[in-house]
Amino acid sequence: MAEKIQFELVSPAKLLVSSKVDMVVVPGGEGDFGALALHAPMITTVRPGVIDIHDGGKVSSSIFVAGGFAEVNEERITVLAEEAIPVAELTAEMAEARKKAAREALDDAGNERDKAHAQRLALVAEAMAAAIA
Repeated sequence: MAEKIQFELVSPAKLLVSSKVDMVVVPGGEGDFGALALHAPMITTVRPGVIDIHDGGKVSSSIFVAGGFAEVNEERITVLAEEAIPVAELTAEMAEARKKAAREALDDAGNERDKAHAQRLALVAEAMAAAIA
């Protein structure tokens, strides 16, 4: 039996996952990466997308994250997510509402900082829509 890695997914609201799994695939800032037991240590950003948790030779769970940070070492991967929602709980209405909010924020943006925030909202909305599809 292959070694497992401890995976913890934490959002500002709560600890969503804390269990030993075969592998976790994370949407990293530089591209998707898989973390297995004995992974080289690293810290990276997490872009909006879906974390796939692999256990028993299949994807056992998929969770949408709006971004955050990940820390990986030989025994554990910890993801600190800005927001995390199980993919099964996402709806097209949720994604459309976020797209609308992003458009409104962009229309109301009065400076570069507001524009950057609106663009970030749009990235999250697009990633959420892709997760649903």
